[in-house]
Amino acid sequence: MKRRNFLQLSTIAGLGLSLPMSGLLNACTSHSEHSLGFKRLISDLLKDWCDGMINVQINNPLKPEEHGALGCPSCAHIHGRCMDAVYPFLYMADKTGDQKYVQGAKLVMTWAENNVSQENGAWTVIKNPKSWKGITIFGAIALAEALHYHGHVLDEPTRKAWTKRLEKAGQYIYDTFTIDFTNINYPGTAVYGLDLVGDVLKRDDFKAKSKELAQQVKAYFTPNEGLLFGECKKSSSKLSEKGLHGVDLGYNVEETLNSLVMYALKKNDKELLEILTKSLNSHLEFMLPDGGWDNSWGNRMYKWTYWGSRTCDGSQPAFGMMSHINPAFGTAAVKNTELLQRCTADGLIHGGPGFIEAGIPPCVHHTFTHAKPLAALLDHWTHLPEINSSASLPRMTADGVKHFKDLDVFLFARGNWRGTVSAYDAEYHYKEDFRQASGGALGLLYHNKIGLLCAASMAEYHLVEKNNQQVQPNKDIAFTPRIETFKDGKWYTNLYDLPATITSKDENGTIELLANVALKNVERDLVKETASAFKIGYMCSENEMNIKATTAQKIITPTAFVLPIISPSSEVVTRVSNTEIIVQKPEGLVTIKANSPIKIKAIEGSRTFNMVPGVEAIPFEVFFDEGQNELSITISVS
Repeated sequence: MKRRNFLQLSTIAGLGLSLPMSGLLNACTSHSEHSLGFKRLISDLLKDWCDGMINVQINNPLKPEEHGALGCPSCAHIHGRCMDAVYPFLYMADKTGDQKYVQGAKLVMTWAENNVSQENGAWTVIKNPKSWKGITIFGAIALAEALHYHGHVLDEPTRKAWTKRLEKAGQYIYDTFTIDFTNINYPGTAVYGLDLVGDVLKRDDFKAKSKELAQQVKAYFTPNEGLLFGECKKSSSKLSEKGLHGVDLGYNVEETLNSLVMYALKKNDKELLEILTKSLNSHLEFMLPDGGWDNSWGNRMYKWTYWGSRTCDGSQPAFGMMSHINPAFGTAAVKNTELLQRCTADGLIHGGPGFIEAGIPPCVHHTFTHAKPLAALLDHWTHLPEINSSASLPRMTADGVKHFKDLDVFLFARGNWRGTVSAYDAEYHYKEDFRQASGGALGLLYHNKIGLLCAASMAEYHLVEKNNQQVQPNKDIAFTPRIETFKDGKWYTNLYDLPATITSKDENGTIELLANVALKNVERDLVKETASAFKIGYMCSENEMNIKATTAQKIITPTAFVLPIISPSSEVVTRVSNTEIIVQKPEGLVTIKANSPIKIKAIEGSRTFNMVPGVEAIPFEVFFDEGQNELSITISVS
């Protein structure tokens, strides 16, 4: 192995029988000619993204407040983290010899120093010096990787200046970061970051702090499924009313787990590798067959894009570098990268599969963060295990019901149907997260032949992080399937019923999940003088998906079940009757039938769009008729 390679994959041999021997031998071998299809995919995509970023980079020396920054097609402000692009830019400069990438790297660093660099060594998330400084860890990793692998393409004064700047950033992280000072993604990422910076700068104190954090982070995995927790305010150790930890799939798979995996492999931390293997397997249960991540339930899903999370780095390193342990990890890395490619246009990643057709401009933040892990994979290529898509993802072959006790989330699968029902009550910020899928809601419905059919949004779209989210382009209509009513100008829905409970059974070929829910408003007040207590049954057989909403109470106020169906505007919709509608998708027909008239909520145009998870939909609604206490909706595919 090359001396300069930080990841010593061969060290995992000490894990013993818990890991496949064939995979261990594969990991120990230096073999550059492997996984060529995947290598071509990420190499081409990385170049496309780097060229896209170069195309939006601002070159205006007369305005230092913008000179060198990456201009954002969707946001009115400059993203402070755009200096993260220094790593992929220098990678491309080294591999192609094209000086435009060196210039791009110098320009973006110049902007950072002129605008978001602080005397204490930190970088800020926006130009305001009082803004969040925790993002320094991401910039430090990008700069350290760039200098370590590709610093030789720089002139000596620049290389020395950047090395000095890196040390200031490392010192800030060393002085500031503790395991519980904020969301777990920051100290979790610092585990790898401080060790990396310590190696580059020969700072043993940084490496010692990294080791300390690595030991402490081992306590941040849930007791049953081993999911990484700690995405919540004010403390990463906060528990919900149900006693559940704050878990966000997007942040975990696209950011924190990457760094923990890279550290554990590098240091041969056998205990941490065992923990991470279990955790990666649990997280992988939520990947859809097309490479999308099901973060419908995550407590930071306000930044959910179907391929991951808006401001994170991408899941490729964690899963790709551990594919010798479980080949399906390699499939995950490939499938998700292919999805990112499908969501790319003009060299920039769009925030979901529906962005391009809907004409929604992309945020450049997605691209400069997701370019980094591709560069990291390529820099470690000769020591990576085989990475391909030959192994099936868990949700490709799943059948039955799986209850995640640490989340109170149920996954179900029968035939080609895949779905998620959530009663997860952990909140990122009480009354400030505006509700991910919960309250016994169907957070996601997927069909292997058709693709995505239902996907949750926030109950109400809000800019929880105004600098890291795009503005909703149209009227905000929630995409999460739900029961709803309006009374005295207030919206009541099961989405706000955090104490909701779910039971499940699988009999005679049919899966049934039964949710006991109540209709509440955003203040969590129960609706009065009309039915508030409902049961929602989700029945899934090989041939169809059936949803039943029932109540024993009298319905006084108009009450409906709302079923948004994911559908771009190019798809033809045919009304067969008042109670039957067909949506024509490229791979087949989706038929929706109900025991009451199916209406479409008032929208502008033929579709409505939601930033979470970045798709278009048709919001169907079925009202309870007078004296009616049961609604039945059936979805079938032909």
